[in-house]
Amino acid sequence: MKKVFYIIVTASIAVSCGNKEFKKIELEYPETKKIDQVDNYFGIEVADPYRWLENDTAPEVETWVKKQNEVTFGYLEQIPFRDQIRERLTKLWDYPKISAPYLKGDKYFYYKNDGLQNQSVLYYKTDLEGEETMLLDPNELSDDGTVSLAATSVSEDGKYIAYAISRGGSDWREIYVRNIETLEDTDDEIKWVKFSGISWLNDGFFYSKYPTPEKGKELSAVNENCKIYYHEIGTPQSSDVLVYEDLDNPRRGFSAGVTDDNEYLIISATESTSGNAFYFKSLNSEQDEIHKVVDDFENDYFVIDHIDGKFYVITNYDAPKYKLIAIDTENYKPENWTDVIAEADGVLESVNIFNDKIIARYMIDAHSVVKVYDIEGNYLYDIDLPVLGSVSGFGGKRHHTETFFTITSFITPATVYRYDITNNTYELYQESQIDFDAADYETKQIFYKSKDGTEIPMFIVHKKGIALDGNNPTLLYGYGGFNVSLTPYFSVVRLTWLEQGGVFAMPNLRGGGEYGETWHKAGILTKKQNVFDDFIAAAEYLIDKKYTNPERLAIQGGSNGGLLVGAVVNQRPELFAVALPAVGVMDMLRYHLFTIGRYWATDYGTSEDSKQMFEYLYAYSPLHNIKKDIDYPAVLVTTADHDDRVVPAHSFKYIASLQEKHTGEAPTLIRIDTKAGHGAGKPTDKIIQEYADLYAFTFYNLKFTPLFN
Repeated sequence: MKKVFYIIVTASIAVSCGNKEFKKIELEYPETKKIDQVDNYFGIEVADPYRWLENDTAPEVETWVKKQNEVTFGYLEQIPFRDQIRERLTKLWDYPKISAPYLKGDKYFYYKNDGLQNQSVLYYKTDLEGEETMLLDPNELSDDGTVSLAATSVSEDGKYIAYAISRGGSDWREIYVRNIETLEDTDDEIKWVKFSGISWLNDGFFYSKYPTPEKGKELSAVNENCKIYYHEIGTPQSSDVLVYEDLDNPRRGFSAGVTDDNEYLIISATESTSGNAFYFKSLNSEQDEIHKVVDDFENDYFVIDHIDGKFYVITNYDAPKYKLIAIDTENYKPENWTDVIAEADGVLESVNIFNDKIIARYMIDAHSVVKVYDIEGNYLYDIDLPVLGSVSGFGGKRHHTETFFTITSFITPATVYRYDITNNTYELYQESQIDFDAADYETKQIFYKSKDGTEIPMFIVHKKGIALDGNNPTLLYGYGGFNVSLTPYFSVVRLTWLEQGGVFAMPNLRGGGEYGETWHKAGILTKKQNVFDDFIAAAEYLIDKKYTNPERLAIQGGSNGGLLVGAVVNQRPELFAVALPAVGVMDMLRYHLFTIGRYWATDYGTSEDSKQMFEYLYAYSPLHNIKKDIDYPAVLVTTADHDDRVVPAHSFKYIASLQEKHTGEAPTLIRIDTKAGHGAGKPTDKIIQEYADLYAFTFYNLKFTPLFN
């Protein structure tokens, strides 16, 4: 057993800033065995002594998980304000939450959570002012709330709703069908669905699935041979019609969607998280062939609609910030494509078409701007938004004259508006009734220089009037990858941090999509170090401007953001006091060997590509760059046993290596959740408990005692 020391608060002298005297208490980590595993990459031998932890269902791994959790929760239980944080989070969370409704047929569908329900419930109304009917309550599907509603799709005639569920947070889905009038399920049941839509046509729907995995490897085996099927209501899955497969390319993924007029099936093919091919087939003729409009993966294509013989498509083809084009179904070669809305200064994020108007949502400096065009692409006007923040919604059919949108910001809870498309007016439909006064807080967007001089935007949120004395507890959150954009959003759990005088900072790192594909490509492959440099520079800015200091600075990120946290902790351990890597990609040499990890290769490259790529990955891989005798920050890794996207072996091997090599006094722990996955669908009580633990750990290791009324 290896001995280290961690810090525990005593009930002695309190001072005005919330500090108390601290003393050290002995902590023992469980032993983690090492095996003689060495791999050869282009003549370079790399040891992998914790390879056995990749077998997540093995009894010895389950025993290891149990022992690690015993140490972690034993530590967390001794933090005196942990329960107070959980109680405050629970109180803040307990308010009604209602989504924007969407109209399908003659019914408005929406989700509602009374406050602390583990999963939101799906309702419908036939009139917005009328009585509601509960359609689907996922809380009834399990005793502990770990079965979630992952997707829904209402049939065109409004008779049925197909719904997909996830068990324990896994990416695997099961699809069932419910009769909307009788509120009873049919006998339809479809299994082993993953990364699939549900697109109706007549009395059935299209979906994507993978072959049934080998028993015991459901959450770790590589997923190949994706196929598109059509399921007719009232028939067994074994009778479903195979619509499309590609035996020559077993690692491609496929999804299918039906245009609103039911004339065409659109098939999207992917090999990674960036770029897709797309094909179409007429649904009016069974003999019609599949037409391959684009069969490479160099750009993104999102088919919005089919109107008068043309597909309207958002793409970054010859437009890094995206544009809307029209593709003739008879002459669909690129030389015949025409621009409807040309590339602009902002990044075009979405398009919705209603009769003779196009509603286009842009992102400019990481916040939303909404513009309206006529059907020919001529600019009409902006929608004057009530808040500077992030907008979603504007869904509906072409003939609709109204739609709904939701806006949120760091200090504005999700607020729903009803928009009159014809008259360009909107009215408040639903606002959150949370006990929170936004007037007490402020948000600013600043720009700082990264290592190479690139200007990086960053949002900073805190209470008004805080002292810039370099002593504020500060949480720096980042992602930086896969063209993902971080825009202002409201978080209930973050309020607990802000209430204590904490600062929250979120930079828009390269690798994301905030400024289009050029920004994305500036942080991938052999430019990935730019992302880490951007994040480190953000930390240095916060310290230089006296928001905080290294002893009061915590960093957080999940998935690709977990990789970010792991990498920068290795590169600049003295800059941070606490690190919170969640479900991170920590083994950059083997990530592509599990489930759908290979899809990330367009951002990362793989250790098999070339010696140059191997050496680049090896140089920053969080697992492989932990050094002996370095005083690392306090680290709390979080992962879950049902994470089949970034398999928990990444976190297992990383923490085992960190516990082996770290000789400092700060704790290095792992919190392994059960019956949970990568994050989606996690029940409310698990979220509250997890964040109570994260904040307790963070405040505790920043030597800051939160004060509660």
